[in-house]
Amino acid sequence: MNKYLEIIKSSYSDYWNYLKNSVLMDLNWENYFYGLIVISLVVWGLEAVFPWRKNQSLFRKDFWLDTFYMFFNFFLLNLIVLIALSNTAEQVFNDILNVVGLSVSSFQIIDINTFPYWLRLFTFFVIIDFIQWFTHTLLHKYEFLWNFHKVHHSVKEMGFAAHLRYHWMEPVIYNSMKYIPLAIMGGFTAQDVAVIHFFNITIGHLNHANINWDYGFLKYIFNNPKMHIWHHAKELPKDRKNGVNFGITLSIWDYIFKTNYIPHSGRDIEIGFEGDEKFPKKFTKQITYPFVK
Repeated sequence: MNKYLEIIKSSYSDYWNYLKNSVLMDLNWENYFYGLIVISLVVWGLEAVFPWRKNQSLFRKDFWLDTFYMFFNFFLLNLIVLIALSNTAEQVFNDILNVVGLSVSSFQIIDINTFPYWLRLFTFFVIIDFIQWFTHTLLHKYEFLWNFHKVHHSVKEMGFAAHLRYHWMEPVIYNSMKYIPLAIMGGFTAQDVAVIHFFNITIGHLNHANINWDYGFLKYIFNNPKMHIWHHAKELPKDRKNGVNFGITLSIWDYIFKTNYIPHSGRDIEIGFEGDEKFPKKFTKQITYPFVK
């Protein structure tokens, strides 16, 4: 028990020091704090220059709520519980394996660190994105998970900051789904994770942004605003009731597994979900909604 308490304690102190160093600019490439700010300002600027819904204000509905969600989910959530929970759960899992004479390395099939740098990044990116795509389909398929995911779909006007409006349980679910596949491939460096994370954040911001882009032929590879708007559509055909366009960064999975759906320009469609008019509008009530529900 003392071992777990020490992990929890060090998790809080380590992440607090990391966050403090980020704000004080004592970090370099791994500075997620200013990285998020720069990416957000650039994409917000693109919304101003290339607006798709020209009647939508730059300070759209719930702009400040979503901005708070960005910093809460990206930083405060880690400080409050997520890092400590993740590190403790990882140790518990390792201890269980040790009881039966195994370790995480026992599952390692591929040592990805032997790959050339570009191939290591590409493999990491593709596998992570597929796991996230699959997990995303589960969030729409099962009512218990959907009640958490409703927070993200409660957005009524799309903009870049809507990307990070999600319930705090979602990263718990996503990270749990990613743990074993990543263990099978061996370790990744912190720089690998940072490069892919910044790229995914950029594409995610663009997907939700009010930008008149679809990337041309690259739309069949990368998720984009004109595709992702249909993922948030309030009304879908009955045979698509569990959702469409589940891609996180890549759209290719939706085309491969036939979950793609872009019947026409979705510029002015209503977004949300059935009954969203009764969904809580305040942050605290939104994050407690699944448990009250």
